[in-house]
Amino acid sequence: MTLKEKAEKLLYDFKGDEYASGVGILNKVGEYAKEYGDNVLLISNDTYLETAVRDIQKSLKKNRIKIAGNRVLPGADPNAPREDVYRLAGYLHTFEPDCIIVIGGGSTIDAVKAANVLASLGHYSPHIDKYFGTDMVTEALGHSKEHLIPTIAVQTASSSGAHLTKYSNVTDVVSGQKKLIVDDAVIPAKSVFDYELTKTMPLDVTVDGAFDGISHCLEVFYGINDQNYDLEKEIASTAVELIVKNTPKVVNDLQDTEAREALGLATDLGAYSIMVGGTNGGHLTSFSLVDASSHGRACGIMNIYYTVFFAPAIEPQLKVIGDIFQKNGYLETDLDDLSGRHLGEAVARGMINFAKEIDFPTTLSELDGFTDQHLERALKAAKDPQLEMKLKNMPIPLDASLVDEYMAPILEAAKTGDLSLIKNMDE
Repeated sequence: MTLKEKAEKLLYDFKGDEYASGVGILNKVGEYAKEYGDNVLLISNDTYLETAVRDIQKSLKKNRIKIAGNRVLPGADPNAPREDVYRLAGYLHTFEPDCIIVIGGGSTIDAVKAANVLASLGHYSPHIDKYFGTDMVTEALGHSKEHLIPTIAVQTASSSGAHLTKYSNVTDVVSGQKKLIVDDAVIPAKSVFDYELTKTMPLDVTVDGAFDGISHCLEVFYGINDQNYDLEKEIASTAVELIVKNTPKVVNDLQDTEAREALGLATDLGAYSIMVGGTNGGHLTSFSLVDASSHGRACGIMNIYYTVFFAPAIEPQLKVIGDIFQKNGYLETDLDDLSGRHLGEAVARGMINFAKEIDFPTTLSELDGFTDQHLERALKAAKDPQLEMKLKNMPIPLDASLVDEYMAPILEAAKTGDLSLIKNMDE
C-alpha cells in the first residue's frame, strides 16, 4: 500500500461518507446541503476562490437550494479576529439559514464555528469568552432547547484541518492573544476538500500549512496515551512522511497536482491526529505570536525546541519521526545509538535541516515583528486556566508553577537557535 493509499484509508476510517475529498469534487456541496433544507448562508472572502464559489453556486442551483440574501458574504481575516466572529453571528441572526456553507482556510472556518455558537446560544451568553475551554458549548446546549446550525465546511488550504475538527481558534487582536474553543459540538456536519483548490494558495501559505500539519501530528504523537499509540503512530508517520517528501516538490512547482494532493491528505491526517489526542507546547506558544507569525510557522519553529525538552519521555516516538527525516536525507546520525536528550537534539537537527532546505525559518528571531515581549506574553498565557489543557497534554506535563523554570529556557532557545539553553526536568 502506498503512502497515499494508506492516507486515504485512514481518512475514510475517520470520517466515512461525511467527508468528500479528492480532485474535482465540489459538486458534493449541493448534495450535502439539500439534506438540511433549501436555504443556505454562503460565506467566502478570498479572490483566489472565485472559481470555487462559482462551482459551488452551480451545485446549489442544481439541487434547487437558495442562497440567503442572494449573495456571498465575507468571512474572516487571518487568525479569526473576534470582531469577525461577532459580524458573522450577525449574519446568522439576520438570515436564519437552514445550513451554513463556509468556503475558506482555517481562520474563516474557525470564525464561522464560533459565530454559530454565538448566534445559536446568544440567550445563554452573548460573549464568546464564555465558550473558551473544553466542552463549554456542550454544557451551554445542555441548558438550552437550541441547537447549532448545520455547517458544511469547504476547505481551501492544506493546513489546519479546521473542516474536520472540534477546535475553533479566536484572536483578541488588541491583546495579541489567541484562545480556543474545544468541543465536539462545533465539528462541521459535512466537509469537502477539493485538493485542486490549493493550487490557488501562495507559496508561503502552502509551506506554513505543511508545518501546521506536521505540528498537529508531532504534538499529538509526542503526548499520546498507550491506548491510542498504535493508531497515532500510523497517522503521524504517514502524514509526516507525505509532508517531508512533497513540500519540496510544491516549492519547486506550485502547480504540481500530485504533491498538492499529498499535502492535502497529510494535513487532513493532522486533523485526525488532533481528534485522537491533543496538541501541546508548540500550539500553546503560537497563540501568543499571532501578530508576528502565521500559526503554522510559529508551531513549526517551536516544535523543534519542544522536541528537545520532551525527549527523555518520548524516545519511541523520536525513533519513528527521526527515521523519516533520516531516510529522506535530512539526518545522517545513527539514531539506534542515541537516547534521551541526545536523541531529541538529533531529531531536532533533522527538522532544522528540512526547514532550511525549503527556506523556512528555524528561530523566532527570524520573524518580522518578533520582540522579547512575545516571550513574556507566551509565559503569561501558559498560566491562563483557559489554556491549561495544553500544559496537561504535554508528554512532560507542566503546571503554572513550573512555567517560568522550564518554558522560559525553551522560548529563549527558540529565539536564538541554541539548543543547549533548554533545561530538561531530569537535570
